Amino acid sequence: MAVADRLQSRARARPRLVTAAVSLVGYALVFGTFGGVLPFPTISNETVIFLSDAIAVVNACALTAILVGVYFIKSGEVRKHRAAMLTAFALIMAFLVLYLLKVGGGFEKAILAEGVVWWAYILMLAVHVLLSAVSVPVVVHAVVLGLSHTPAELRETAHARVGRIAVAAWGLSLFLGLVTYVMLNHVYGWVPRGEAALVLAVAGPSLRR
Repeated sequence: MAVADRLQSRARARPRLVTAAVSLVGYALVFGTFGGVLPFPTISNETVIFLSDAIAVVNACALTAILVGVYFIKSGEVRKHRAAMLTAFALIMAFLVLYLLKVGGGFEKAILAEGVVWWAYILMLAVHVLLSAVSVPVVVHAVVLGLSHTPAELRETAHARVGRIAVAAWGLSLFLGLVTYVMLNHVYGWVPRGEAALVLAVAGPSLRR
């Protein structure tokens, strides 16, 4: 309890510093994984596919929790709002673990589509990734404020304003992530990214039919 109280006290006194520290750790984990700096066990192709599906389920649950949290705060049910948003944040942490394991130990997928569909997919994927990166400090800051202040005290902080931005960016990112997941895994199909150019060169005409 003493450790938790000290952490809460520090977060309460310096929420921006805590936000920056937590955000930097998150960015370091992601860039370290993509850069091959962090060691991950090699996983099978079947595990990569399973993790992709598991990530989609986690993100769908997180998006649902966010929408429920918005409903609760608009209804004035602060405790339920807090529970829903903390649930969403916990799910995003679970997503991060699954995603890093998939990227660090497996392979990336490329969609089997061309033309307008490919460009639409890439655009949505780019917006999804950009919003995911940009929303990290905003989401963390809203959570830090929420955990370190009472509901009455939060009215004197930027929690409501930051929370609205976090919900918009975070929610849209999750939604686009789910749309691109469905396109990639259940509509157009995929191949490991390194094989995409060869497959499209051979099967391109049939894909356009």
